[in-house]
Amino acid sequence: MNKVIIMGRLTKDPDVRPATDENSTAFAKYTLAVDRRVKKDSDQAADFINCTVFGKGAEFAEKYLTKGIKIIVTGRIQTGSYTNKEGQKVYTTDVIVEDQEFAESKKAAGSDAVPEIDEEMPFH
Repeated sequence: MNKVIIMGRLTKDPDVRPATDENSTAFAKYTLAVDRRVKKDSDQAADFINCTVFGKGAEFAEKYLTKGIKIIVTGRIQTGSYTNKEGQKVYTTDVIVEDQEFAESKKAAGSDAVPEIDEEMPFH
């Protein structure tokens, strides 16, 4: 089984690529700063997890997710590799997002951290 659940804050606004034609799918990429449970030398340590979401989830990310917002993501780990311009092999690890949701209320996050949403959410 390949299932992951993480909670963290976006390090910057999502990078969204819209569908270019009817045969392609929109996708968004973002990085979550996820706090580690164990502190090192009294400092809070974090991991920076790359996430990719497709379709309606990408549209949601574009519309509602911004730098600093705290979300919960469920999905699966995907690994890969490519050769960069210098000819070096680079290995990648990403979370392919299946569900994403807000992890805190607008009040807890601060005045504008979580947007007011009047329409139906595209997730549970």
